[in-house]
Amino acid sequence: MHFILGLLGTIVTILVLLNRLADAGIDLGGLNPFLWHRRRKWRKLSGGNPLFYISDPMDATAILMVAAVKADGDMTKEDKSHLLDLFETEFHLSKKDAADLLVSSVHLLGDGKELRRKVHKFLEPSRGGFSEEQAQSAIALVSHAAGAPEERHENATELLEQVEMLLTPKPAKQTVW
Repeated sequence: MHFILGLLGTIVTILVLLNRLADAGIDLGGLNPFLWHRRRKWRKLSGGNPLFYISDPMDATAILMVAAVKADGDMTKEDKSHLLDLFETEFHLSKKDAADLLVSSVHLLGDGKELRRKVHKFLEPSRGGFSEEQAQSAIALVSHAAGAPEERHENATELLEQVEMLLTPKPAKQTVW
């Protein structure tokens, strides 16, 4: 009987000490692995680069086009007007929507170095949304935005090669009878 009283006394003492620690601002709930996992997942989602969470194929293509143009540095006025024309004709957007898409693409892209290093990670959320025709169109648009092959910057060429590799559909494996 004295053993049970000692055990209950120990449990009450521990609970009182935990309560005092909580009052002092020390929360031991952070040691919960499920809570830690949820917090880490949310922190990764909310604190990560929004560039790598683009799931719309049109937005992804627009960002790739801007990245191809900005591969050698900042865009010129001619580059901007050329991109706006492409957005209006190819994506069937109004002038205002095309301008909004260009502004948001430039803002999300930043200097473009991170995108050029992680094209696979960038296209991962949106690659499933591309139809075969959209993928071919995206490759053609990025190539067109990058300029003539002899005038392209080496960063634009590398970006285009990675985009082609990721968006070109894999041929179906043919079986032999």
